Amino acid sequence: MVGILKRLFTHLFTADARGRFPPATMERIAAAIDIGETCHSGELCFAVETSLHWRDVLRGMPARARAEDAFARLRVWDTAANNGVLIYLLLAEKRIEIVADRGLAPFVSAEQWRGVCVLMEERLRAGEFADGVVAGIEAAGDLLAVHFPQEPGMPDEDELPDQPVFL
Repeated sequence: MVGILKRLFTHLFTADARGRFPPATMERIAAAIDIGETCHSGELCFAVETSLHWRDVLRGMPARARAEDAFARLRVWDTAANNGVLIYLLLAEKRIEIVADRGLAPFVSAEQWRGVCVLMEERLRAGEFADGVVAGIEAAGDLLAVHFPQEPGMPDEDELPDQPVFL
């Protein structure tokens, strides 16, 4: 019971994500996505959510379920090669979840994605929000570049927007 109350308190009193991610930071994240996508044909999206609704906290909704919901709502799955990736941050818990489309499953393991999450979560706990997100985008981009490299002479078609999203 103490754990659920602590989680509820954290979600109820987490300051709005826009304070940690002002417009300049969001532009820096968008630029990192744009630069990364010149090296691979995958599509990266970043979404940040301040906290869960108190009912979702009491129901025990995990960050992973919210990330999967955001993956669908943002249509990250809607790419020709099924190689879209959502990096989701639940700010209240400083929890990162990565949801990758089915085209990546044979190539990038859950452990590799978890390594990217851990890298980001460590930076977030240190208060390095912008640097942590950019480092995660670069690490995810490196994984995509190995398996879905951008072919020389082929145009970089943006199938999904590079601009980060507040949920």
